Amino acid sequence: MYSHGMSTQERLIESTRELLWERGYVGTSPKAILERAGAGQGSMYHHFKGKPDLALTAIRRTAEELRAAAEGALSGPGTPYERIEAYLRRERDALRGCPIGRLTMDPDVVASEELRAPVDETIDWLREQLAGIVEEGKEQGQFAQSLDAEEIAATILATVQGGYVLARAAGSPAAFDTGVRGLLSLLRPPP
Repeated sequence: MYSHGMSTQERLIESTRELLWERGYVGTSPKAILERAGAGQGSMYHHFKGKPDLALTAIRRTAEELRAAAEGALSGPGTPYERIEAYLRRERDALRGCPIGRLTMDPDVVASEELRAPVDETIDWLREQLAGIVEEGKEQGQFAQSLDAEEIAATILATVQGGYVLARAAGSPAAFDTGVRGLLSLLRPPP
């Protein structure tokens, strides 16, 4: 499953990332991590203090990747509307859901300040980036002055996370796409 050049530590991290996305923290056992990584029984404890330490490393990496993908769309060329559109329409696996959003539904992650921190930081970062772009659009006259940038940013995040839920429930990414199209039609600047 993994390249032969990948270290055991990397295989453990990547296996944990995948399992957290698929099963959540509660459903990710050390045994499942070791099996997926093709690693021996003592490997996890050689590289990490235990499951929480490994999970934290995996969550941080997932958060970094999500931020990088979002940053690529949000800081790209175009008007504020076009950059928000690029973020909403960027390639994603709607049926798998959001690897960060998934963790907000995991009681063990929510109960742990340490495990929850990279999740909260990523959501806060996204909200700040989106609010800044909305403010930029207001300054340029592209968005109505009456829009509250924080509320619009929260609406964009809610549309993405809710779109994942709808897509999974329907078994089709079309449900995600419909939510995105609806939000974009509400944000679209007048001609």
